[in-house]
Amino acid sequence: ITAAVEAWVRGAAALPKPWKPEKPVLPVEGMRNILITSALPYVNNVPHLGNIIGCVLSADTFARYCRLRNWNTLYICGTDEYGTATETKAVEEGLMPQEICNKYNAIHTDIYRWFDISFDYFGRTTTPQQTRIAQDIFQRLLARGFLLQDTVEQLRCENCQRFLADRFVEGTCPFCSYEEARGDQCDKCGKLINAVELKNPQCKLCRGIPVVKPTQHLFLDLPKLEERLEPWLEQSWATGDWTANARYITRSWIRDGLKPRCITRDLKWGTPVPLDGFRDKVFYVWFDAPIGYLSITANYTDQWERWWKNPQQ
Repeated sequence: ITAAVEAWVRGAAALPKPWKPEKPVLPVEGMRNILITSALPYVNNVPHLGNIIGCVLSADTFARYCRLRNWNTLYICGTDEYGTATETKAVEEGLMPQEICNKYNAIHTDIYRWFDISFDYFGRTTTPQQTRIAQDIFQRLLARGFLLQDTVEQLRCENCQRFLADRFVEGTCPFCSYEEARGDQCDKCGKLINAVELKNPQCKLCRGIPVVKPTQHLFLDLPKLEERLEPWLEQSWATGDWTANARYITRSWIRDGLKPRCITRDLKWGTPVPLDGFRDKVFYVWFDAPIGYLSITANYTDQWERWWKNPQQ
């Protein structure tokens, strides 16, 4: 309080001059460098006030605070554009997935500009940089033995000549008998579902009856990381600022043991898998989308690694 009173008495003229970073904003030696990201909004809808309050506004408030403190600040965001939800929306509107992305990326950009959200850069995930960085991370995982191959039983529509992603299947929930359950979750009872467990499954595209067939997929070998992850978590819990909820969920995963996680999908719309035998597949959006933070920064500046691979600053 005393410091605030003294600053008030000195007046605005005594305040430090506002920091004006050069463009592009890059880490500066000797300064506090702050990189801020908002959760990437999905591209198949018109954002409403709840979306903005949920993630964009809080990050914007923090970015403005950091700039007022004269900290060297970069605030980035962008639309998340791959995955089955985009394909589903494209089918609904009679457009190609890229056309859907172009349409809704423009809508998102205009709305955030109208709200004066202070992004330094607002990008998207359907870019060559996204493909390059995601495939590079994949190749590094492959070279270090962190990937597995396994056969998965999956629903295939012979009429459409394609394996059906979760959102392209509807049927009767095996738990509560709700007749419009999706291939990943029942919206009535809330239970997670494996698509092959659905009763009376139907292809949402042609209303045909799919058949169960085996298909090869790639998995992250997460159990291989447990020995290294546990001591890191203990240290991070002791020194970091984790919420109680984040600690509880993470502990439950470790307690139950990590499981291999599938990172590929039998889709057309996504980042292609650069491996023989899997070139007709794309990366699962939850492998691909978080890499968007890196690729969007890379589209902002070719020196993006100074933000993402620079623990000294």
